[in-house]
Amino acid sequence: MNTYIKTALAILLFLLLFVVRSASSNLFYDPLMEYFKNDYLYKNIDQLDVWRLMLHMLYRYVLNSVITLGLIWVLFERKDYLKFSAFFLMIAFVLLMVIFMILIRDNFEGGYLLPFYIRRFIIHPLFLLISLPAFYYQKLSNR
Repeated sequence: MNTYIKTALAILLFLLLFVVRSASSNLFYDPLMEYFKNDYLYKNIDQLDVWRLMLHMLYRYVLNSVITLGLIWVLFERKDYLKFSAFFLMIAFVLLMVIFMILIRDNFEGGYLLPFYIRRFIIHPLFLLISLPAFYYQKLSNR
C-alpha cells in the first residue's frame, strides 16, 4: 500500500475513534456516564434499562472494534495480527460483559472502581492502545 494512502487511512480511522467518542452521548444509551460524573460516591445507582444498556455497549464495542481492526490492518497488513486481535476482542468483550452484568445486578455493592474500569474497557478502544505497541515491537523483533 502506498505510504500516503496508508497514512491518510490511519489518520481517518483515528479520527473516526474521536468521532465515536465525541458523539457517544447522542448515539448510545449510557446513564452510567452521568452517574460516574456526579455523586457516585454518595448515592445509589438509578434505575437502569439493563438490556438496553448492554445492547448499546455492544454497539459501541463493535464500532470501536471494527475501527481498531481497520487500524491494525492499515498499519501492519498482517492477517495473523488481525485474526489474533479479532479473537482477543471477542473473548475480552464476553468476559468483561459477564463481569459487568454481575456487578450491575449487585448494584455495585462491592465498590464503584471495578465496574467503572470494566465499563471503560468496554466503551473505549483501550485494547488498541495496548495492541499497537505490542504489534510494533513484534514487527521490530522479527526483522
